[in-house]
Amino acid sequence: MALTIKPVTTSQELEQFLDMPKLVYQDDPNWVQPLRSSEKQLLSPDHAFRSYGELQPFLAWRDNQAVGRIVAAVNHRLIEREGKNVGVFGFFEVIEEFEVAERLLQVACDWLRDRKMTLARGPINLSTHNSCLFLVDGFDSPPVMMMPYNPPYYTQFLEKAGWQKAKDAYAYYFPIDLVLEPKFEKAYRIATKSGVTFRPIRTKGEGFKQDCRALYNLFTTAFTNNWSSSARSEEDFLEEAEELKSVVDPEVFPIAEDQGKMVGFFMGLPDYNMVFKHLNGKLNWLGIIKFLWYRRQINRGRVLAICSLPEYRRKMVALALVYVAFQAGIKKGKPYKWAELSYVWEDNMASRKIIEASGAKIYKTYRMYEHTLG
Repeated sequence: MALTIKPVTTSQELEQFLDMPKLVYQDDPNWVQPLRSSEKQLLSPDHAFRSYGELQPFLAWRDNQAVGRIVAAVNHRLIEREGKNVGVFGFFEVIEEFEVAERLLQVACDWLRDRKMTLARGPINLSTHNSCLFLVDGFDSPPVMMMPYNPPYYTQFLEKAGWQKAKDAYAYYFPIDLVLEPKFEKAYRIATKSGVTFRPIRTKGEGFKQDCRALYNLFTTAFTNNWSSSARSEEDFLEEAEELKSVVDPEVFPIAEDQGKMVGFFMGLPDYNMVFKHLNGKLNWLGIIKFLWYRRQINRGRVLAICSLPEYRRKMVALALVYVAFQAGIKKGKPYKWAELSYVWEDNMASRKIIEASGAKIYKTYRMYEHTLG
Protein backbone atom coordinates (compact mmCIF):
# COMPACT_ATOMS: atom_id res chain seq x y z
CA MET A 1 0.00 0.00 0.00
CA ALA A 2 1.08 3.59 -0.67
CA LEU A 3 2.81 5.50 2.12
CA THR A 4 1.24 8.83 3.07
CA ILE A 5 2.38 11.49 5.53
CA LYS A 6 -0.39 13.58 7.08
CA PRO A 7 -0.36 16.45 9.58
CA VAL A 8 -2.04 15.70 12.90
CA THR A 9 -4.98 18.09 13.17
CA THR A 10 -7.68 16.38 15.27
CA SER A 11 -7.88 14.98 18.78
CA GLN A 12 -8.41 11.49 17.36
CA GLU A 13 -5.26 11.79 15.26
CA LEU A 14 -3.33 12.98 18.32
CA GLU A 15 -4.40 9.83 20.17
CA GLN A 16 -3.14 7.77 17.23
CA PHE A 17 0.11 9.77 17.32
CA LEU A 18 0.55 8.91 21.01
CA ASP A 19 -0.21 5.22 20.36
CA MET A 20 2.16 4.81 17.42
CA PRO A 21 5.38 3.91 19.39
CA LYS A 22 3.77 0.71 20.70
CA LEU A 23 4.21 -0.76 17.21
CA VAL A 24 7.96 -0.09 17.33
CA TYR A 25 8.60 -1.35 20.87
CA GLN A 26 6.07 -4.17 21.24
CA ASP A 27 8.84 -6.77 21.61
CA ASP A 28 11.48 -4.59 23.30
CA PRO A 29 11.83 -5.37 27.03
CA ASN A 30 13.89 -2.23 27.69
CA TRP A 31 11.38 0.35 26.46
CA VAL A 32 9.63 2.46 29.08
CA GLN A 33 6.47 4.06 27.75
CA PRO A 34 6.34 7.79 28.60
CA LEU A 35 3.37 9.03 30.59
CA ARG A 36 0.74 9.71 27.97
CA SER A 37 -0.57 12.76 29.80
CA SER A 38 2.89 14.38 29.81
CA GLU A 39 3.43 13.94 26.07
CA LYS A 40 -0.10 15.16 25.39
CA GLN A 41 0.46 18.26 27.48
CA LEU A 42 3.68 19.12 25.62
CA LEU A 43 1.76 19.10 22.33
CA SER A 44 -1.27 20.92 23.72
CA PRO A 45 -2.24 24.34 22.30
CA ASP A 46 -2.24 25.54 25.91
CA HIS A 47 1.38 24.58 26.61
CA ALA A 48 3.79 27.43 27.37
CA PHE A 49 5.88 26.53 24.30
CA ARG A 50 3.17 28.00 22.07
CA SER A 51 3.93 31.48 23.43
CA TYR A 52 7.43 31.43 21.91
CA GLY A 53 7.30 28.66 19.29
CA GLU A 54 5.24 26.75 16.77
CA LEU A 55 5.01 23.07 15.99
CA GLN A 56 3.37 20.51 13.75
CA PRO A 57 3.07 16.76 14.40
CA PHE A 58 2.95 14.40 11.42
CA LEU A 59 1.92 10.74 11.11
CA ALA A 60 3.03 8.28 8.45
CA TRP A 61 0.26 5.93 7.31
CA ARG A 62 0.20 2.72 5.33
CA ASP A 63 -2.90 0.56 4.92
CA ASN A 64 -4.72 2.38 7.75
CA GLN A 65 -1.79 1.69 10.09
CA ALA A 66 0.31 4.47 11.63
CA VAL A 67 3.92 3.42 10.91
CA GLY A 68 5.87 6.52 11.93
CA ARG A 69 5.63 9.94 13.51
CA ILE A 70 7.57 13.19 13.85
CA VAL A 71 7.12 16.74 15.16
CA ALA A 72 8.68 19.73 13.40
CA ALA A 73 9.07 22.81 15.57
CA VAL A 74 10.45 26.34 15.59
CA ASN A 75 11.69 27.50 18.98
CA HIS A 76 12.16 31.27 18.70
CA ARG A 77 14.10 31.39 21.97
CA LEU A 78 16.65 28.98 20.51
CA ILE A 79 16.88 31.09 17.34
CA GLU A 80 17.41 34.24 19.42
CA ARG A 81 20.04 32.49 21.51
CA GLU A 82 22.04 31.11 18.57
CA GLY A 83 21.48 33.96 16.12
CA LYS A 84 20.55 31.64 13.26
CA ASN A 85 17.40 30.07 11.88
CA VAL A 86 17.63 26.63 13.42
CA GLY A 87 14.51 24.46 13.54
CA VAL A 88 14.11 21.17 15.38
CA PHE A 89 12.44 17.80 15.02
CA GLY A 90 11.41 15.48 17.82
CA PHE A 91 8.97 12.81 19.00
CA PHE A 92 10.49 10.68 16.23
CA GLU A 93 9.39 7.04 16.06
CA VAL A 94 9.36 4.78 13.02
CA ILE A 95 9.15 1.14 12.02
CA GLU A 96 12.29 -0.46 10.58
CA GLU A 97 11.81 0.81 7.05
CA PHE A 98 14.13 3.50 5.71
CA GLU A 99 11.58 4.81 3.22
CA VAL A 100 9.21 5.76 6.05
CA ALA A 101 11.95 7.46 8.07
CA GLU A 102 13.24 9.36 5.02
CA ARG A 103 9.77 10.62 4.10
CA LEU A 104 9.06 11.76 7.68
CA LEU A 105 12.35 13.67 7.82
CA GLN A 106 11.67 15.22 4.41
CA VAL A 107 8.22 16.42 5.46
CA ALA A 108 9.60 17.91 8.69
CA CYS A 109 12.40 19.66 6.79
CA ASP A 110 9.95 21.02 4.21
CA TRP A 111 7.80 22.43 7.01
CA LEU A 112 10.88 24.10 8.53
CA ARG A 113 11.98 25.50 5.14
CA ASP A 114 8.54 27.06 4.70
CA ARG A 115 9.27 28.98 7.91
CA LYS A 116 12.65 30.20 6.64
CA MET A 117 14.74 27.80 8.72
CA THR A 118 18.21 27.12 7.30
CA LEU A 119 19.31 24.36 9.70
CA ALA A 120 17.45 21.39 11.22
CA ARG A 121 18.56 19.79 14.49
CA GLY A 122 17.30 16.87 16.49
CA PRO A 123 15.94 14.89 18.04
CA ILE A 124 14.70 17.59 20.39
CA ASN A 125 11.19 17.42 21.82
CA LEU A 126 10.61 21.19 21.43
CA SER A 127 13.57 22.08 23.70
CA THR A 128 16.50 20.31 25.36
CA HIS A 129 14.73 20.75 28.69
CA ASN A 130 12.51 17.91 27.46
CA SER A 131 13.61 14.57 26.03
CA CYS A 132 16.28 14.87 23.34
CA LEU A 133 19.10 12.88 21.71
CA PHE A 134 19.27 9.44 20.10
CA LEU A 135 20.87 6.52 21.90
CA VAL A 136 23.82 5.22 19.83
CA ASP A 137 25.53 2.88 22.31
CA GLY A 138 24.22 1.06 25.37
CA PHE A 139 21.07 -0.69 24.15
CA ASP A 140 21.38 -3.54 26.66
CA SER A 141 19.58 -1.80 29.52
CA PRO A 142 16.48 0.38 29.93
CA PRO A 143 16.69 4.17 30.12
CA VAL A 144 16.58 5.97 33.45
CA MET A 145 14.04 8.65 34.20
CA MET A 146 13.75 11.43 31.61
CA MET A 147 16.36 9.90 29.29
CA PRO A 148 15.67 8.75 25.71
CA TYR A 149 15.62 5.25 24.28
CA ASN A 150 15.31 4.07 20.67
CA PRO A 151 16.15 1.17 18.36
CA PRO A 152 19.69 1.12 16.90
CA TYR A 153 18.41 1.65 13.37
CA TYR A 154 17.25 5.24 14.05
CA THR A 155 20.77 6.65 13.83
CA GLN A 156 21.54 4.45 10.84
CA PHE A 157 18.51 5.86 9.04
CA LEU A 158 19.45 9.49 9.81
CA GLU A 159 22.98 9.06 8.56
CA LYS A 160 21.75 7.29 5.42
CA ALA A 161 19.43 10.27 4.85
CA GLY A 162 22.41 12.63 4.95
CA TRP A 163 22.20 13.97 8.50
CA GLN A 164 25.47 14.75 10.27
CA LYS A 165 26.56 14.31 13.86
CA ALA A 166 26.34 17.63 15.70
CA LYS A 167 27.50 16.47 19.12
CA ASP A 168 27.62 13.40 21.37
CA ALA A 169 26.63 13.18 25.01
CA TYR A 170 27.45 10.58 27.65
CA ALA A 171 25.75 8.83 30.53
CA TYR A 172 27.95 7.59 33.38
CA TYR A 173 27.45 4.53 35.56
CA PHE A 174 28.22 5.06 39.24
CA PRO A 175 27.94 2.06 41.62
CA ILE A 176 27.07 3.10 45.16
CA ASP A 177 29.58 0.62 46.64
CA LEU A 178 32.37 2.61 44.98
CA VAL A 179 34.80 4.21 47.44
CA LEU A 180 35.19 7.93 46.80
CA GLU A 181 38.71 9.26 46.66
CA PRO A 182 39.81 11.23 49.76
CA LYS A 183 39.79 14.50 47.81
CA PHE A 184 35.98 14.59 47.94
CA GLU A 185 35.91 14.55 51.73
CA LYS A 186 38.75 17.07 51.70
CA ALA A 187 36.67 19.30 49.42
CA TYR A 188 33.79 19.05 51.89
CA ARG A 189 36.05 20.18 54.74
CA ILE A 190 37.40 23.08 52.66
CA ALA A 191 33.91 24.20 51.69
CA THR A 192 32.53 24.07 55.23
CA LYS A 193 35.58 25.86 56.68
CA SER A 194 35.01 28.65 54.17
CA GLY A 195 31.47 29.12 55.49
CA VAL A 196 29.48 27.06 52.98
CA THR A 197 26.68 24.98 54.48
CA PHE A 198 24.79 22.02 53.04
CA ARG A 199 21.18 20.90 53.51
CA PRO A 200 18.52 18.84 51.71
CA ILE A 201 16.17 20.65 49.33
CA ARG A 202 12.85 21.57 50.90
CA THR A 203 9.77 19.98 49.33
CA LYS A 204 6.88 21.56 51.21
CA GLY A 205 5.15 24.89 51.46
CA GLU A 206 6.87 28.22 51.06
CA GLY A 207 10.29 26.65 51.56
CA PHE A 208 9.82 24.61 48.38
CA LYS A 209 8.85 27.70 46.40
CA GLN A 210 11.83 29.64 47.73
CA ASP A 211 14.23 26.83 46.87
CA CYS A 212 12.78 26.47 43.37
CA ARG A 213 13.14 30.19 42.66
CA ALA A 214 16.74 30.06 43.86
CA LEU A 215 17.34 26.95 41.73
CA TYR A 216 15.91 28.74 38.70
CA ASN A 217 18.22 31.73 39.21
CA LEU A 218 21.22 29.44 39.68
CA PHE A 219 20.29 27.36 36.62
CA THR A 220 19.93 30.52 34.54
CA THR A 221 23.32 31.78 35.68
CA ALA A 222 25.30 28.54 35.49
CA PHE A 223 23.82 26.92 32.37
CA THR A 224 23.05 29.94 30.21
CA ASN A 225 25.72 28.94 27.69
CA ASN A 226 24.76 25.27 27.39
CA TRP A 227 24.78 24.23 23.75
CA SER A 228 21.40 24.14 22.00
CA SER A 229 19.66 25.22 25.20
CA SER A 230 16.93 27.85 25.11
CA ALA A 231 15.84 30.07 27.96
CA ARG A 232 13.02 29.03 30.24
CA SER A 233 10.75 31.43 32.09
CA GLU A 234 10.50 31.15 35.86
CA GLU A 235 6.87 30.09 35.39
CA ASP A 236 7.92 27.18 33.12
CA PHE A 237 10.59 26.11 35.58
CA LEU A 238 8.29 26.23 38.62
CA GLU A 239 5.61 24.26 36.77
CA GLU A 240 8.08 21.47 35.98
CA ALA A 241 9.41 21.53 39.54
CA GLU A 242 5.89 21.09 40.89
CA GLU A 243 5.47 17.98 38.71
CA LEU A 244 8.74 16.50 40.03
CA LYS A 245 8.18 17.40 43.67
CA SER A 246 6.48 14.11 44.54
CA VAL A 247 9.42 12.03 43.27
CA VAL A 248 12.23 13.91 45.02
CA ASP A 249 14.36 12.27 47.71
CA PRO A 250 15.55 15.45 49.49
CA GLU A 251 18.67 13.83 50.97
CA VAL A 252 20.15 13.07 47.55
CA PHE A 253 19.28 16.58 46.36
CA PRO A 254 21.59 18.66 48.56
CA ILE A 255 21.80 22.45 48.40
CA ALA A 256 24.96 24.47 49.09
CA GLU A 257 24.50 27.89 50.70
CA ASP A 258 26.69 30.79 51.75
CA GLN A 259 25.05 33.06 54.31
CA GLY A 260 21.62 31.91 53.15
CA LYS A 261 22.31 32.34 49.44
CA MET A 262 22.14 29.22 47.24
CA VAL A 263 25.52 28.79 45.55
CA GLY A 264 25.29 25.20 44.33
CA PHE A 265 23.20 22.06 44.14
CA PHE A 266 23.38 18.35 43.37
CA MET A 267 20.21 17.30 41.53
CA GLY A 268 19.66 13.61 42.25
CA LEU A 269 16.34 11.84 41.75
CA PRO A 270 15.17 8.26 42.32
CA ASP A 271 14.73 6.47 39.00
CA TYR A 272 10.95 6.38 38.66
CA ASN A 273 11.28 4.69 35.28
CA MET A 274 11.35 1.51 37.36
CA VAL A 275 7.75 2.40 38.25
CA PHE A 276 6.65 3.83 34.89
CA LYS A 277 7.71 0.56 33.25
CA HIS A 278 4.59 -1.04 34.77
CA LEU A 279 2.08 1.75 34.02
CA ASN A 280 1.78 1.47 30.21
CA GLY A 281 1.82 5.25 30.00
CA LYS A 282 -1.35 5.70 32.08
CA LEU A 283 -1.66 7.13 35.58
CA ASN A 284 -5.35 6.23 36.07
CA TRP A 285 -6.67 4.67 39.27
CA LEU A 286 -5.01 1.34 38.48
CA GLY A 287 -1.83 3.16 37.50
CA ILE A 288 -1.79 4.98 40.83
CA ILE A 289 -2.07 1.67 42.70
CA LYS A 290 0.81 0.27 40.64
CA PHE A 291 2.77 3.48 41.20
CA LEU A 292 2.48 3.17 44.97
CA TRP A 293 3.39 -0.53 44.87
CA TYR A 294 6.36 -0.46 42.50
CA ARG A 295 8.01 2.66 43.87
CA ARG A 296 9.06 0.60 46.87
CA GLN A 297 11.31 -1.36 44.51
CA ILE A 298 13.34 1.61 43.24
CA ASN A 299 17.02 0.91 43.84
CA ARG A 300 18.75 3.28 41.44
CA GLY A 301 18.88 7.00 40.81
CA ARG A 302 19.76 9.61 38.26
CA VAL A 303 21.97 12.63 38.78
CA LEU A 304 20.76 15.35 36.40
CA ALA A 305 23.15 18.15 37.32
CA ILE A 306 25.98 19.16 39.64
CA CYS A 307 26.32 22.91 39.81
CA SER A 308 28.16 25.63 41.67
CA LEU A 309 28.68 29.30 40.93
CA PRO A 310 32.07 29.94 39.27
CA GLU A 311 33.31 32.01 42.19
CA TYR A 312 32.84 29.02 44.52
CA ARG A 313 34.94 26.57 42.55
CA ARG A 314 38.04 27.42 44.56
CA LYS A 315 36.02 26.60 47.67
CA MET A 316 35.50 23.12 46.17
CA VAL A 317 31.71 23.32 46.38
CA ALA A 318 31.01 21.00 43.41
CA LEU A 319 33.20 18.19 44.78
CA ALA A 320 31.77 18.76 48.25
CA LEU A 321 28.23 18.34 46.89
CA VAL A 322 29.23 14.98 45.40
CA TYR A 323 30.52 13.92 48.82
CA VAL A 324 27.34 15.07 50.63
CA ALA A 325 25.02 13.33 48.17
CA PHE A 326 27.11 10.16 48.20
CA GLN A 327 27.05 9.96 52.00
CA ALA A 328 23.27 10.39 51.94
CA GLY A 329 22.87 7.73 49.25
CA ILE A 330 24.75 5.06 51.21
CA LYS A 331 23.01 5.71 54.54
CA LYS A 332 21.41 2.74 56.21
CA GLY A 333 17.88 2.32 54.91
CA LYS A 334 18.55 3.91 51.55
CA PRO A 335 17.77 1.54 48.64
CA TYR A 336 20.23 2.79 46.05
CA LYS A 337 22.61 0.34 44.36
CA TRP A 338 23.82 2.60 41.54
CA ALA A 339 23.17 5.90 39.85
CA GLU A 340 23.37 7.26 36.33
CA LEU A 341 24.98 10.66 35.86
CA SER A 342 23.49 12.07 32.68
CA TYR A 343 23.65 13.59 30.27
CA VAL A 344 27.00 15.34 29.75
CA TRP A 345 28.09 16.82 26.42
CA GLU A 346 31.31 15.30 25.12
CA ASP A 347 33.10 18.67 25.19
CA ASN A 348 31.95 19.65 28.69
CA MET A 349 35.30 18.79 30.19
CA ALA A 350 34.73 20.68 33.46
CA SER A 351 31.78 18.43 34.37
CA ARG A 352 33.39 15.30 32.94
CA LYS A 353 36.49 15.77 35.09
CA ILE A 354 34.41 15.95 38.28
CA ILE A 355 32.34 12.91 37.30
CA GLU A 356 35.30 10.80 36.20
CA ALA A 357 37.23 11.74 39.34
CA SER A 358 34.44 10.04 41.32
CA GLY A 359 35.16 6.76 39.50
CA ALA A 360 32.04 6.80 37.32
CA LYS A 361 32.39 5.22 33.86
CA ILE A 362 30.71 6.01 30.53
CA TYR A 363 28.17 3.30 29.74
CA LYS A 364 25.82 4.94 27.25
CA THR A 365 26.41 7.35 24.36
CA TYR A 366 23.83 9.66 22.80
CA ARG A 367 23.93 11.82 19.68
CA MET A 368 22.40 14.99 18.29
CA TYR A 369 22.13 15.42 14.51
CA GLU A 370 21.96 18.39 12.16
CA HIS A 371 21.00 18.85 8.51
CA THR A 372 21.48 21.94 6.35
CA LEU A 373 18.25 23.07 4.71
CA GLY A 374 19.04 24.24 1.18
